[in-house]
Amino acid sequence: MYTYKCSCCGEVFDQMPLCFGNEFPAYYFTIPPEEREQRIEYGGSWCYVDEEHFFHRGRLTIPIIDYHEDLVFNVWTTISEDNFCLRMDLWKDPNRINQEPYFGWMQTDVPTYGKTISLKSIAIEQGLGLIPEIKLIEENHPLTLDQENGITLEKAISIVDEIMKIQHGKS
Repeated sequence: MYTYKCSCCGEVFDQMPLCFGNEFPAYYFTIPPEEREQRIEYGGSWCYVDEEHFFHRGRLTIPIIDYHEDLVFNVWTTISEDNFCLRMDLWKDPNRINQEPYFGWMQTDVPTYGKTISLKSIAIEQGLGLIPEIKLIEENHPLTLDQENGITLEKAISIVDEIMKIQHGKS
């Protein structure tokens, strides 16, 4: 078992946290807080604003090539209204895994990777009860390259350290 000691606060974890995410798409925060209840519909893994901007949550996985687990980010991407409706209709259909991937634009900033909002992506349906796998298709972006090629455990620890600093409000 690998224990992890946070470099910013010294807290020790039984294992290194390898899954991070955002509760809402970035666009959510452009809506004034006092207007959110009237303008936003939210269902945990889906969201739409003003019945015009549609988003869904998925898992962006970065393989750790010298470790038995991967680094995972729960991210949001845009999705067209037609595909959003199709996803909702197929949510309980086991054949949904046969759907063509849905194109979208990232709506989550992934720490340590610079600007990740609006990167090109596709969402690949998974089995029942699972959110889609998000695959970046933005050429030559560091996050795309790491997703395609994997990272070392040393780099994963560096990323986790930076995220923990952000989450704990330390720099």
